[in-house]
Amino acid sequence: MAGEIKSLFIPGPAGKLEALLNAGAPNATHAALVCHPHPMFGGTMHNKVVFAAMKALNRFGFPALRFNFRGAGLSEGEHDEGRGEIEDVRAGLDWLGAEFHLPIIFAGFSFGAYAGLRACCPDPRVVALISLGTPVQAEDRAYKFDFLADCRKPKLFVSGGKDQFGPVEQLRLLVETAAEPKQLVLVEGADHFFEGKLDQVRGAIEKWVGALLPA
Repeated sequence: MAGEIKSLFIPGPAGKLEALLNAGAPNATHAALVCHPHPMFGGTMHNKVVFAAMKALNRFGFPALRFNFRGAGLSEGEHDEGRGEIEDVRAGLDWLGAEFHLPIIFAGFSFGAYAGLRACCPDPRVVALISLGTPVQAEDRAYKFDFLADCRKPKLFVSGGKDQFGPVEQLRLLVETAAEPKQLVLVEGADHFFEGKLDQVRGAIEKWVGALLPA
């Protein structure tokens, strides 16, 4: 039944990863993978932005997988400053690919966007990418996105107009350097966490994904 939630563990490179699967429709055309923000700052797969992205993708009938990065929640292993987390994303792709054999749409929020884009841009199983709250400027953490210049998959960037970790001018420069096709949606008045604006995030994802799908 579409939308039904199943709790499970998937094999990861540093041990098992705690996950939730929202079931898709029997005739699903794609599967979805959604990644959470920085686990050292309270990020888990239960994050509100992650949940909103999952709901937007699951609405199309896509089975949608969320998981906790290593060391978060009940996932085994320890935080690896983004390096091992890229491998965790690949483990999620492996599980989805083996389970459903469908093209995958990726969505990630903040740190999850960074780790996920790194893993998903070169992966042929992934056909479209959604980056929410792209972390352009996050205190002492350096996130480099130069690899997006060679990433020719459809990309949607959604950020708040007042995102403290993604100043608009810097975000625009990042998006400009990314390969086509791409779209940037700024949610007016929203901070990094889209407080009070999650409906607009869902709407932006649904509109963009709907335009990608065959009529």
